[in-house]
Amino acid sequence: MAVKTFAAVSIGSAVTEMKIFEFTQRRVMREIECISTRINLGLDVYEQGRISREHVDELCAVLNDFKRTMSGYRVDAYRVFATSAFRESRNRAMLCDYIEKQTGLDIDVFTNAEQRFVDYQALASVSSEFETIIQNATAIVDISASSMQISLFDKDKLITTQNIRVGNVTTREKVLPLSKNNEHFEKLVKELMDYELAGFAKLYQKDRKIRNLVVVGGSLNEIMLQMEQEESKIPSLTKEQFEIGYQNMIGLTPEQIAEKYGLPSDMTEAIVPSAIFCRCLMESFGVDVVWMAGFSQNDGVAYDYGVRMGLITRRHSFDEDILAAARSISKRYKTSQTHIRNIGDIAVQIFDRMKKVHGLGARERLLLQIAVILHSCGKFISLTDVSDCAYNIILATEIIGLSQEEQLIVAYTVKYNTSSFVYYDELETKTDLDENQYMVVAKLTAILRIANVLDRTHRQKCKNVSVTLKEHELKISVASQEDISLERGAFNEKVDFFEEVFNVRPVLKQKKTL
Repeated sequence: MAVKTFAAVSIGSAVTEMKIFEFTQRRVMREIECISTRINLGLDVYEQGRISREHVDELCAVLNDFKRTMSGYRVDAYRVFATSAFRESRNRAMLCDYIEKQTGLDIDVFTNAEQRFVDYQALASVSSEFETIIQNATAIVDISASSMQISLFDKDKLITTQNIRVGNVTTREKVLPLSKNNEHFEKLVKELMDYELAGFAKLYQKDRKIRNLVVVGGSLNEIMLQMEQEESKIPSLTKEQFEIGYQNMIGLTPEQIAEKYGLPSDMTEAIVPSAIFCRCLMESFGVDVVWMAGFSQNDGVAYDYGVRMGLITRRHSFDEDILAAARSISKRYKTSQTHIRNIGDIAVQIFDRMKKVHGLGARERLLLQIAVILHSCGKFISLTDVSDCAYNIILATEIIGLSQEEQLIVAYTVKYNTSSFVYYDELETKTDLDENQYMVVAKLTAILRIANVLDRTHRQKCKNVSVTLKEHELKISVASQEDISLERGAFNEKVDFFEEVFNVRPVLKQKKTL
C-alpha cells in the first residue's frame, strides 16, 4: 500500500485549523503538519446572527493559504468542515457559496450530531485508552463557545448524548455584565450550571454512577495539561490537582491568565467559564478524576477517512454507538423492544440476501437498522397518524453520527413504512432528497415493510426465519406452529411494492414445527 496523505480543515467558532496526516504502509495514521489561526466567528454569530464581511475575507485568505500548503504536501484527499458558527449563521448558504467560489474548496457544515460523533472518533484515534475508559460509566463533555454536549458511555456503549445551550463565550457575554466582581461571576455561572445539570441528571443520568469525566475543547486544557507530566494522549488530573489549578486561575483576568500561563490573550477569555463548568460537572457527577483530551476534531475526520479507505483499522465500533443512541430514543417513546428485535433480525437477513440486487452498502444497512428501531415511535404521539408523527420525531431528534441527508432518509423510510409511497416526480419539489437518496429510501422502505408485517400482531410468531434468493423470487421461510393468517394477509399486501422496487417477488412459506 502506497503512503497516502490527507488534509483535514476545521472552521470552528474561534479557531480555524488544518492538520495534514500521513497513512503509512504499517496502517498507522501520523500527523505531519498542523497550522491554526484564531478568527472569532462565534462571537459574530452571537452578536449579529451572521459572520461579518471582514471575518469572511480573513477566513478566505486563511483557507487559500491552507490550500497552497496542501499542494506543497501533495495531499491525496481533503475535507473542509465547519461547525457551530456556520451552522447557526442565518446566511449559511450564501456564506458557503461565497467561500467555495473564492477558494475552490468544498465545505461541509456539520450538524451538532455529526460534530459530536467526530469528537468520539478523534478520542479513539489518538489513544487506546478510550476503550478502557468507557468500560465504566463515563461522561464526555465538549465545551464550545455557545453550547455544551454531554455524552454518557457505559460498558463500551453510548447511552445518551444531549446538548445544553450553555457555552463558555455566550455565558461570559451574558453573565459578566450582571456580576459585581470575580466571586459574584463564579456564583452566577455556578447557579446557571447547577440548574442545567439537575435537569440532565433527572432525565438521563438517573441513578448511574459516573466514574470518569473526559473534557474536550476549550483553552482550559492548555492550562490544566501543564500540571500533568505523564506521557499520555489523554492525561488525567485528580480532583485535588484540578482544584489547585482552579484556585490559581479563578480570580484572574484574561490578561493575567495569558501572562501567567504563556497563552495568547485572545485564547483566555473563555477559560474561567470553562473552569467553572468543569468544576460543576465534577461535583454533579461525583467523579474523582478528570481526563483532559488533547486532540482536535481534525483527528477524528482523518481517522474516519482512514477507516473508510481501508488505510487503518477501526479500534471501536462506532456503528454500535449509533444504534445504541437510536435505541435510547426508541425507549423514550415507549416502543416494543421485543418487536423491534424480531423484525430487525428479519430486515437485516433480507438486506444481506438481496445485496447483489439492491447494490447498497454497510452504511445503508445501518440506516435500515435505525429505521427499524424508530419505526413505531410515532405511536407515542398518535395512534392514528403514526407515520407522520414518527417522521417529525426523527427529524426533530439528534441522532449521533448521522448527516442531515441520512437522517432524512431514515425519516422517509419510516414514514412510507405505513403511509402511501410518493414517487419522485411528485416528491422532488417538497424534499431535499436527490434521486439517488430517494432510491435508497425506496429500497429500505420495501425491506422494512416486509419485515414489519411478519410481526403484524406483535406476538413474535415468526421468530425462526430464513431467507433465500433464487432468480426473481425471495423465499422467506418461517418455522412456526402458530396461526400466521394475519401476518400472511399483511405480507400479501406488501409484496407488489417490493417487486416493483427490486424486480424480485417475496414468497412466504410456513414450516410447521413439532
